[in-house]
Amino acid sequence: MSRSGDNPGSAVAAGSPAPGEPVFLAVGKLRRPHGVKGELLMEVLTDFPERLKPGMTLYTEAEQRPLVLRSVRGHKDGLLVALEGCHTPEQAGELRNLVLVVPSAGSPRLPEGEYYQYQLIGLRVTSSAGQVLGRVTEILTTGAHDVLVVRGEMGPEILIPMADPFVGEIDLTKGEMVVHPIPGMLPGEES
Repeated sequence: MSRSGDNPGSAVAAGSPAPGEPVFLAVGKLRRPHGVKGELLMEVLTDFPERLKPGMTLYTEAEQRPLVLRSVRGHKDGLLVALEGCHTPEQAGELRNLVLVVPSAGSPRLPEGEYYQYQLIGLRVTSSAGQVLGRVTEILTTGAHDVLVVRGEMGPEILIPMADPFVGEIDLTKGEMVVHPIPGMLPGEES
């Protein structure tokens, strides 16, 4: 249902931007320098690595400093990238561990029933029985399914797998999501 990549901020923390604030999607994390020409190994955080092309402007997550891709090529499980103004291993080393993001405005359209994580953060969640459970505050990326973290005004957080048996209707226009909890999933219920 949701895409694990292209999430706002880093892969660990997700948040909802303030109204009017642009949304940036993480596409990669720079790891270590590679070779002597300023290339870096980049861990891919996007489901669409093919859109990363020379001449494209990426931004650093924290300060949103622009960095222009000089070259991109596949390497094992990641990519080797070269950035304009970065021509030595020492310059590349200064960029180590930076998360690179792109504005969400140019994001590829997803198939029906799939959503970017930032679209789900903040949705009001109700059960199929009409009980208001809270809002999606975070999405945990796991091996099998993403897991929605839903927090209400009172009570503990609720973890809901982002899978068809548990997630019903999602209406981004209304900002709402209906879920089908199983017995024992909600606080205070017995399994």
